[in-house]
Amino acid sequence: MSANTGTNNNVGYIGLGNIGKPSAQRLIGGAFHAHVYDVYAPAMEELIAAGATACESVAVLASVCEHIGICVRDDAQVEALLQGDGGIFANARPGTLVAVHSTVTQANLLAWSVQAAERGIDLIDAPITGGAHRAADGTLCYMVGGSEDQVARGTPVFETSAEKVVHAGPVGSGIALKLCNNFIQYTEFVAMAEATRLAHACGLSGDVLRDVGLSNGVVNEQMHMFVSGRNGLAGNCSEEDMEQIFGTMGRLGRKDLECALTTAEDKGVDMPTAQFICDRIENVFLAKDESRLPE
Repeated sequence: MSANTGTNNNVGYIGLGNIGKPSAQRLIGGAFHAHVYDVYAPAMEELIAAGATACESVAVLASVCEHIGICVRDDAQVEALLQGDGGIFANARPGTLVAVHSTVTQANLLAWSVQAAERGIDLIDAPITGGAHRAADGTLCYMVGGSEDQVARGTPVFETSAEKVVHAGPVGSGIALKLCNNFIQYTEFVAMAEATRLAHACGLSGDVLRDVGLSNGVVNEQMHMFVSGRNGLAGNCSEEDMEQIFGTMGRLGRKDLECALTTAEDKGVDMPTAQFICDRIENVFLAKDESRLPE
């Protein structure tokens, strides 16, 4: 595998998971030449067939791309991509824009941005929300932290998979916004799960709760779909099945909330509700919070 350097619009994408892969897919066939990398080589095969260039290493990708998107799981994985002789910092050219899409702590994001600037590289935060289906549809929302110039440089790339790009403020603002957004979302899931359990215990259907909640704005469709879908599966699945279907999402939820709590601690902000949600979010995804499910 080798990289193509014959275009002035080389864009790299690292991390081809549920959101990263469809986002990278949308870079293909337009104004950009997409270069992709994932530690799991088969993840690149569909993108290669569609016209992307697979890179054999992070170093190769970093050396030829002027914009690099990172969409991996957590702080440790981002750190590993940036640092070391084979990392982005050692191999990217000055002026390269690195956009971190991963949900990480603000403190680490800010530290990476400083380290990048020392090498003449621009590192900004550009976390995303919307899920895999909206990545495929090109309707994600990007929350970007950086200077006006940095955001302007990154926006044409973001817009290949976005319906909305929000400039949240300076570097670090995008990830702060993402952490706040995720906290609200997971809190909604927990509240909806418990409210639905109470409704069922009182002989009400979840659909009635949804109808009223949509009318007065208390419930959104995502909350209802999460709980109704989860309950429907839990009634027919073993614990092992539920772990396979929802386990990864529950662990990601806990990781995201831990990032919010770490950032809050750094800022001297007390978030007892976030801690409560963090402690139970995995069980909520697995429907282990339910003493009983509707028949």
